[in-house]
Amino acid sequence: MARTKIDYGLDLGTTNSAIARMENGNPTIKKTDTGAETMPSCVFVNRNKVILVGDTAFNNRRSDKLTAMRKKDAELSNSFIEFKRTMGTDKKYRSKSLDRDFSSEELSSEVLKTIKSFVNDDEVRSIVITVPAKFEINKRDATSRAAQLAGFDHCELLQEPIAASMAYGIDAKSKDGFWLVFDFGGGTFDAALLKVEEGIMKIIDTDGDMWLGGRNLDYAVVDEILIPWLQKKYNLSSFLQDETLKVGLQEAIKYYAEEAKIQLSFKDSVNILSGLGELGDDDAGEEIDLDITISTEDLIPVVKPFFQKAIDKCLHLLDRNNLSGSSIDSLILVGGPTKSPILQEMLEEQITKPDTSCDPMTAVAKGAALFASTIDIPEEIQEKTRDKTKIQIGLGYEPATVEEETFVTVKILTDKTEGKIPDKVFADISRTGQGIQWSSGKVEIDATGEIIEVKLERGRANLFQLNIYNETGDLLESEPKEFTILQGTKPPTETLSHHIGIAIKTKSRKDYLVFNKILEKNASTPVTGVTKKPLKTQIDLRPGIKDDFIKIPIYQGEYDADGTRAAYNYHVTDVIITGNDVNGFLPAGSDIEITLKVDRSNSISFSAFFPALNYSHKIDHIEINSVGVTSDFLETEMRKAMQSIKMIKEEGVYSDIDELDKIAFEIEEISKRLDQGKGDYDRREQVFDNLRGVLRRIDNITEAAEWPKTEEELKDVFYRLEETNSEFGNEKTATLVEQFKEQIPKVIKEKNVKVARELIDAIRHLDFVLMDQGLGAQMEIGLLHQFNEDFDSHDWSDRNKARTLINQGLQMAVNNPSKQQLRPIVIELYRLLPSTNSPIAGDDTVLTD
Repeated sequence: MARTKIDYGLDLGTTNSAIARMENGNPTIKKTDTGAETMPSCVFVNRNKVILVGDTAFNNRRSDKLTAMRKKDAELSNSFIEFKRTMGTDKKYRSKSLDRDFSSEELSSEVLKTIKSFVNDDEVRSIVITVPAKFEINKRDATSRAAQLAGFDHCELLQEPIAASMAYGIDAKSKDGFWLVFDFGGGTFDAALLKVEEGIMKIIDTDGDMWLGGRNLDYAVVDEILIPWLQKKYNLSSFLQDETLKVGLQEAIKYYAEEAKIQLSFKDSVNILSGLGELGDDDAGEEIDLDITISTEDLIPVVKPFFQKAIDKCLHLLDRNNLSGSSIDSLILVGGPTKSPILQEMLEEQITKPDTSCDPMTAVAKGAALFASTIDIPEEIQEKTRDKTKIQIGLGYEPATVEEETFVTVKILTDKTEGKIPDKVFADISRTGQGIQWSSGKVEIDATGEIIEVKLERGRANLFQLNIYNETGDLLESEPKEFTILQGTKPPTETLSHHIGIAIKTKSRKDYLVFNKILEKNASTPVTGVTKKPLKTQIDLRPGIKDDFIKIPIYQGEYDADGTRAAYNYHVTDVIITGNDVNGFLPAGSDIEITLKVDRSNSISFSAFFPALNYSHKIDHIEINSVGVTSDFLETEMRKAMQSIKMIKEEGVYSDIDELDKIAFEIEEISKRLDQGKGDYDRREQVFDNLRGVLRRIDNITEAAEWPKTEEELKDVFYRLEETNSEFGNEKTATLVEQFKEQIPKVIKEKNVKVARELIDAIRHLDFVLMDQGLGAQMEIGLLHQFNEDFDSHDWSDRNKARTLINQGLQMAVNNPSKQQLRPIVIELYRLLPSTNSPIAGDDTVLTD
C-alpha cells in the first residue's frame, strides 16, 4: 500500500525492542517470530558464523557466557546485549566466531533488520525510531547510522517520553494538567515534564541519566548479593583480581540476577539454583554452584539507591520548575523496571500515585507509531513506491487536532499519474471505526484541489477511507487509499535535552576552557543559535596552509552548564578550520562568529563567519566522534577531587562541612562502582557521567570561596612587591607600585575576581622582573624550595619527572650555580603544571572571548 505518512514506530530498547504500525486507525504492535510483543535486543554469532538476533540469540546468551567463564576466556563470548548504552562511542564488541569487531551501531542495525522483518505484508522504507531524551548528539547520530545500515531510506528520531505521552494521551480521561513521564528502561532513565491544555502537549523540561536503568539493578544484585555469597563458599581470587575474568564472572551470573529481579516483582522470595557444574571450578578445583534464596527484604537495600536516584532527578526537575508532586495530574510509567512494587511505593510516597493504565513495555512503540502517522514521508521516497498507473491523489490536512471538525484538501496529481484521468473525477471520504459512520459524499476534484470538511470522533485516531469515482460512479484505482487524523491530542515538539555550545578560553579563567552556550536547553527544534558576541582567533591563519588551524570544540551541557569547565560537559566533536578553508590571510585576534543549527532529529550544521574576510565556512552535517575514558583517568580525577575537598576544608573559607562530607561520600561510592567493574566499558562511562556532576559541585564551592582567597592573594603579592621594590627598585618602578596601590582598594570594594586576577598577574610580573635583576640564581633556588614544600598540593602531569627535576635543582643549588643553569629546570617544572583538566585547554588554536 502506498503511504504518504511514515506510520511505523520502532522502540529500539536497551534490553527489548518493539515495532508498531498504524492499522485501521490504531497503533498495533507487530508480533515477533515467537508471537511476543517485544524482542530481546540481543545478537549472537554461532559456530557456523551465522548472526542470530532476538529470542534465539538471548536463549544462547546464557550458555555462551557460562562457557566463557568456565574457560576463563571472556573473548570466547559471541553474545552481545545492552550495546545501546555505548552508542556513539568507540567501544568495540569482539566476535570470536567471525574474528571481527562490531560497533554498537552495527549491532543495533542487526536488531533493526530483524524487527523490521516481522512486517511481512509491507516494505518498510521509512521509520520513526525512539531514543532516550537524554541521548547526546553522538548517540542520536549513531542511531541514525544504524538505521541506514538496516536499509531504511528515511529515519526520524523521536524522544521516548514524547512517544509514551502520545500513547497515554490518546486514551487519557483528562486532557489537561501537568504530566510527568517516568521512563526507567533497561539501560537509561528519562523524566519529562509536560503541560497539557485541551490535549495540546508541550514539553516544559526534561532530565534523566544515560547510565541508569535495569542493567544497573542486575549488576547491583550481582555485586552486592551473588558475588559476596559465592566468595564465602569458594576461592575466587583469580576471578576477582583480574578485571577481564571479573567481567566474565559478572556476565555469567547476571542471568540469575535478572531472573531474581523479575520474580521478586510479584513474589516475596525466590530461590536461585544453577545447574550442577555449569559455573565451572574455583581456584581450588571445586565446582561452583549457586543455591541462594533472595527475599524482597534482601533486594530493597540493593535496588533502592538506583530508584532513589531516578526519583531525585524528578524532584529536582519539578523543583526548578516551581512544582511539587501534588502539582502532577498524571505520573506515567514506562519501562519494565517500573513494574517493581518497590519503585511504585517509593514514587507514591515521594511524588504521587503512578498511573499504571498504559502498558510500560509497549507504550513507546505505540506512541511512536501514532507520531509517525503525523509525519510525511519525503517526496523522493514516495516516488519510489508510487504505482503511477493509478490516479495519484495529493492530500493536505492537519494530522493531529483538538477540534472535532477539520478540513482536508484533495487534488489530482496529474504530473504523477501515467494512466488516463477521466474528465470528471469525484472523491468520497468516509470514516470507519468504532463510532458512528460518516461520509463526505462525492465531491468533484481536479488538479487545483478541493477543500472537504471532515468530522472526527473525539479522543481517538480517526481512520478515513478515500475512494475515487468517475462521472458514472465507477470506482477508480487510486492511491493513497486511507489516512489518519488524531483527535483530542497534539504531539509536543521535540526539544533540546541539553544546552549546545562551544569551549573557549576566557580572560577570567585562563587555567581552563569553559562552556559557552549557543543553543538553549528545552528549545523547540529545529532551532538556530549564534554566539552572543564575536570571539577571537588565537593564531594566524594563512590561506592554503593546512598546518595552520583553529579548533572549535562543540559540547553539550546540562541546564547549569554555561560558564562551567568544558571538560565537565559532554564532548560532541571538534570542528577544525585550516588555512585551506579560508579565502585570505586571517591574523590572530580576528573576530569569528559561530552559528549552530539543529534539525528535528538533532543533526547539527555549523557555520563560522569571519568579518575580516567577509567569508563563511559552512558544514552541513558535522561528523561526530567520541572516545571512551580509561580507569586510570577516572582514578586520577577522583583523587584530585578528594584532594580539592581536603584543601577547601583546610582553608576554612567554606563553612558547610556537611556538604563537603556528602560530596566525599559520593566520590567514595563512585569509586566503589568503578572498582566493581574497571574492565567494563559501560561502567567506566557511567562512572565518568556521575563524576562530572560531583566535579561541577566542587567547582561551584571553590568559586563561592574564591573572592576571600583572591583578596588575600592580591594583598600578599602587593606586600611582596613593595619589599622587592624597596631592595631592587628605582623611581620608575616605585611609580608603578604606587599605581597598583591606588587600584587595589577599588578592586577590593567591587570584589571583582576577574579584575583582581589581572592585577595579580601584573604585580607578579613586575616582582619577577625586579627579582630577576637583583637576585641572580636566588629566585630560582627559592622557587625550587617552594615547589619542594608544596609538592603534594600541585597537580603534576608527571609526578615522577617533577620530583626528579626538583631533586636535581636542589642538588645543583648547593654549589652556587648561575640562574642560567637553574632557569631551564624551573621552566620545565612550570610546564609540568597543567593549566587545565581539559586535554585541549591552553591550546592557542582554541577561540577566546
